[in-house]
Amino acid sequence: MVCDFTQRKNSNEVLEEKLDSLKLEYLKPQMKAQDMRKLLETMDRAKKRNQSSKYKKRLVKFSSVAAAILAVMIILPNTSATVAHAMSELPIVGSLIRVVTFRDYRFESQRNKADIEVPKIVSTNSDQDEKVQETLEQSLNEINADIQKITNEIIAEFETYLGDEQGYQDYLVKSEILTTTETYFCVKLMCYQGAGSGYQWNYYYTVDLKTGELLKLKDLFLEGADYLTPISDSIKKQMQQNMDADEDVHYWLHDEIEGLNFKTITEDTKFYVNEGGNIVIAFDEGDVAPMYMGALEFEIPNEELTSIRK
Repeated sequence: MVCDFTQRKNSNEVLEEKLDSLKLEYLKPQMKAQDMRKLLETMDRAKKRNQSSKYKKRLVKFSSVAAAILAVMIILPNTSATVAHAMSELPIVGSLIRVVTFRDYRFESQRNKADIEVPKIVSTNSDQDEKVQETLEQSLNEINADIQKITNEIIAEFETYLGDEQGYQDYLVKSEILTTTETYFCVKLMCYQGAGSGYQWNYYYTVDLKTGELLKLKDLFLEGADYLTPISDSIKKQMQQNMDADEDVHYWLHDEIEGLNFKTITEDTKFYVNEGGNIVIAFDEGDVAPMYMGALEFEIPNEELTSIRK
């Protein structure tokens, strides 16, 4: 029985490696083997970050030369009102939430570049119900902690590559407010790493301003409702329509390699709620389509979910 389990495990690992290899076929043909390896590592790290909120801490060691360069060129974290001047310029979300600049990390040389803006979401004074306000504070603290873990790890990765002189690297992290309604606040953290070719992955945070809760996808539906099936069916329908309309558009929907094909979303699939109140399902590059298709989003019309939405 132990032998059978080991064989099944090894078989699954081989299949995953084959699928990753097939995905990489869609990358630029001039991409170097070293860059491909780095890209696969980045994709794997992004997947692990999405699956767990507990990220491993990494110890970064630099040579004396690299340390001297960093000391001169890197803009270290600073949260003062003078440096983070954007604090007074970013939009206010109603009277409840404000987005400020927590850290602005920049580095640029001939071969390496990093532009990492770390946002912080704060609650403003309001006449909100005390319990809702307390819940909102907890939700924003959770979001900020998650964002800081993500960006700290990305900065550590960049500095590791820089210290090891592993070639060209381009890191970019930006945030975007997606929704600012009376009911929902949604923000996206966009992350990009370039090394020969590039890979983009995103994080989404949706807050219910009526309750103050940081929402999971299931929280948008009636208890016990099957929301995975109608959402997945809608996505597959949109995929087919898009492919029928444009021959250059391709999703993994009817590929010969069955393991590539999109079947269903999960409870942990990324999402946000847009200004129209529709749920938008989001995928990183390479999740459900060749990487040249980029990071993808599918808006699910409210009428398709009316009977099960809260």
